[in-house]
Amino acid sequence: MKINALHYITTNPEAAELACRGGVRWVQLRVKNQPPAIWKQLALDTQAVCRRHGATLLINDNPRLAQEIGADGVHVGATDMPPAEAREMLGPRFIIGGTANTFADVQLLAAAGVDYVGLGPFRFTSTKEKLSPILGLAGYAEIMRQCRAAGLAVPVIGIGGIALDDVAALLETGLHGVAVSGAIGSAADPEESARLFVRELSAVNPI
Repeated sequence: MKINALHYITTNPEAAELACRGGVRWVQLRVKNQPPAIWKQLALDTQAVCRRHGATLLINDNPRLAQEIGADGVHVGATDMPPAEAREMLGPRFIIGGTANTFADVQLLAAAGVDYVGLGPFRFTSTKEKLSPILGLAGYAEIMRQCRAAGLAVPVIGIGGIALDDVAALLETGLHGVAVSGAIGSAADPEESARLFVRELSAVNPI
């Protein structure tokens, strides 16, 4: 299973459309504090965008909804459904990602059979409530060193306040790729911002 090097996290299909026009091919829909009916409609509308552009769609924190609409996968946080339980529900064909803040977290997620790990945060970000301790570049370098020493091959995606200028240094630590939200969605030109991220990451891990 190919895990894309650029993950775009959004709350709505309109933003997903702009990002996909710029070349994004992996979208995670993160919806908080919305009634189930609205969440489902947002998921269906975002799924339509992804299908139009040939992009992968993951639903954040909601394996049941991912299963119901036939999304490509789900991302489960540290306080959500355990990855092993999500795998049992969804089966082998669904992509399952998990959230980590430490090397021990990565180990546990790898043992649980996730397809990728979202490791962060890199720096402070206002898009995430109850933020875990900031890792910074040195934190990523150390955790990725531990992953190599332990023979862990699960793709690790950096997340949390990442800007375009951070990408090259982060990839040098051994990360498979990065996940971004505001750096694309809040940009003056989201489509162009997405295009720049795709170009930067394609030099190392083809999108």
